[in-house]
Parts: sequence; structure tokens; C-alpha cells
Amino acid sequence: MLEHPLQDLESWVLYFSGAELPILRQTARRLEEAQRNIDEVSGRDIAHIVLQDPLMAVRVLAYIQPFVGKRLRSDITTIGSAVMMLGVEPFFRKFESPVTIEAMLGDEPQALLGALQVIRRAQRASRYAHDWAFARHDVNVEEVALAALLHDLAETLLCCFAPKLTQRIRAMQQADSTLRSAAAQETVLGIQAFDLQLALCRAWHLPELLKTLMDDAHADKPRVQNVTLAVNLARHSANGWDDAALPDDYTAIEQLLHINRETLFARLRIPPEFLPPSPPDEDEAPAQ
Repeated sequence: MLEHPLQDLESWVLYFSGAELPILRQTARRLEEAQRNIDEVSGRDIAHIVLQDPLMAVRVLAYIQPFVGKRLRSDITTIGSAVMMLGVEPFFRKFESPVTIEAMLGDEPQALLGALQVIRRAQRASRYAHDWAFARHDVNVEEVALAALLHDLAETLLCCFAPKLTQRIRAMQQADSTLRSAAAQETVLGIQAFDLQLALCRAWHLPELLKTLMDDAHADKPRVQNVTLAVNLARHSANGWDDAALPDDYTAIEQLLHINRETLFARLRIPPEFLPPSPPDEDEAPAQ
């Protein structure tokens, strides 16, 4: 594991490109169980397991890309399509005996907790994005859910491979609530996580569509809004449903889905005590 920042962005990319990415222990167990029942398992079953784990998902995508150009004219943008192209048995042969995050960070309990928190946040973002994409009748719901799952990929990698550095970043932000993540990352790592993520997407030849969906700079597009808002809601609600940033999130989500606050809270299963009071009816006479 890294205890000191690397020289430059290219060094970071080379480091992660040469590393075996760990996956969740639960993912490894579920894949082992699926392999034992291989005659009854479909590509859809495997995809469902993979889509709970951002690092497993990116491993599959990165592995499949070199084969895509040789056989297909278009990118593989979903895990289901990737598994279908690989085949069930070749999939299990390629990804058997993986390193797990829990084993990798077993001697670093705080680092493990931090990594699992980031992954849980990504899982929630993916669920939100999937739900909203379905409600919006998106052309491909899994693409949107996958983009939300991978949106903070670089942060997840740094939590696993450079836990002491990520803890320093968190400490800086806790000491100064106005300090932006990008500035803290630049100070500690010498790079910004978003730049690392884009560089890794290029190095691993990830689909251009997914890179666009993960890039908040394209927030004028409804599909990107879907991803960005899901990520923001998962990040802010991780601090509790009373987080100060949430009202702005709610307003933006309501506009995206064309629903009101009560419907949104019901969809998100937010406790009703966090629902703000309704504004007074314009026709209602003020109290004397």
C-alpha cells in the first residue's frame, strides 16, 4: 500500500493499471456460490452480483474492452452485455480466487471502514440512479446505474491502496469545513481524484458513454443529471437526513422526475419527520 504520493498523474495510472483490484468479500462468496451452481446460473445472475461492487464491475469492463473492437462495432456499456460476450464459464475462469478488500485492509480497521463506507455510498447511488432512470423511461437503465456505481471509482481505489493518504484528506476537511475535496486531494496526493479517474478510464479503454455519464461537466444532459443527483444524494444523506445540502438535492430531483416533495420522500423512504412543512396556501387568509 502507498504511504507517500506518487510523482505525477502518469505514475498513479501505471500503479493502478499494474495492481490487482480487490473486490468485496461478499462478492467473492456470491460468485463462488454461483460457480458451484454453474448449470443453473445465467449471465443476468452474474451481472446482478457484479453490479453490487464497483471494483468488480470495473475489472469486468476493463477486461472485456480489448475484445470489443475485434468483434463489435459498438462499445459494451453494461455488465450484462460483457458477461454475455465472455460466456459464463470463461467468466468464472478469469475471475476466480480474487483478492478481497477485507483481506487487503485486514490490519487497517479504520482504512477498511473508510473503504466500505465509500462503496456503500456508491451502491446507494446506483440504486437511486436505477430507480430514477426507470421512472424516466431511460433507453438503458443499467448504463445509468453503472455510471453512478463507478462515479467515485478513483476515491474507492485510493481508499484501498492509499488509506493513510485518504485519511489525511478527510482530516483536513474535518478541520476546515470550507475546504473542497479537490483542493485537499491536490495538497495530499499532488493530483485530483477526478483527473485520476478520467486517466484510468482512458488507460482501461472504458466506454466513452460511461465516461460522459460519470462527468458532471455534462450536467445539461438529463441522463448525466440522473447520475450526478443520485451520487450527490447518496453522499449527503450519508451524513444523516438532516444534512444542510439535502434540500437543494431534493429540489433538483423533483425537477428531474417531475414529482412533488411528498412523492419524492415516499419514493426514497425518508422518515416523515424530515419533511419540511408545506408552504401556506396562497388563497388562505393570514392568521390575525
